[in-house]
Amino acid sequence: MSRFVLIPGAGGAAWYWSHVVPLLQGAGHEAVAVDLPGHDESAGLPEYTRLVLDAVGEFQDVVLVAQSLGGFTAPLVCQRASVRELVLVNAMIPVPGETPGAWWGNTGWAAAQQAAATAHGYSPDFDADTYFLHDIPPEVAAEGEPHQRPEADTVFESVCDFTEWPKIPTRVLTGEADRFFPMGFQRRVALERLGIEPDVVPGGHLLALANPDGVANYLLRR
Repeated sequence: MSRFVLIPGAGGAAWYWSHVVPLLQGAGHEAVAVDLPGHDESAGLPEYTRLVLDAVGEFQDVVLVAQSLGGFTAPLVCQRASVRELVLVNAMIPVPGETPGAWWGNTGWAAAQQAAATAHGYSPDFDADTYFLHDIPPEVAAEGEPHQRPEADTVFESVCDFTEWPKIPTRVLTGEADRFFPMGFQRRVALERLGIEPDVVPGGHLLALANPDGVANYLLRR
C-alpha cells in the first residue's frame, strides 16, 4: 500500500483531485488531496509546503503528485520528507531559486501558447472555457464551480528555495490536449530542466477532471 499525496494547482482546491482519489483508494491505497490557501495573500510557497508536509506525515512510502502550479511546491516537500516517487502532472517545473512569476518568461510560455493556438485553430486570448474546460464534462464543471477561487499574487513572488531536484524516481505526465501548457512546450521544459521525456495521456490542462481513469491508471503503474 502506498500513500498518495496530491497537490492541486492554482487556487489550491483539493476538490480538483476528487475524481482520482476514489480510484486510488479503490485500488487499496491511501490517497489524500491537500487543500491549499490559494486565495490567501499572506500564504506563499513556505506555507504551501508546510501543509503538504503535514499530509505526508511520518509515512515512508509516499508518492507525491503535483498539478500545474503545484510543481513549485513539490521540490520543497521532497527535500524535507521521505518521498518514494514524484509525479508531475501538467506541471510548472522550476529551477532552484525561481519564482512562479518569473517562470512564464524564463520558459518562453507565452510564445509557445500562442503558437499552439494558431496551429490548432482556437483563440490565443485566454478564457477558462477555451483553455481549461474545453474537454471537461459539463456536469463535472458545474460540480467544481463552488470550489473555484483565485490564486493570490503572493505565491508568484515566492522563491522556490531548493538547491537541486531530488534524486528520486520522477515521472512527468502531460495531457495531449493541454492548451494552457501545450504538449510540445511541456516536453521541451521537462527535457531541459529534468532530462525527462514526458508520458502523454488524452486530456487537457485539468487532466484529473478530464481523464481521471487515465491519471489514476498512470499513477498506479510502478
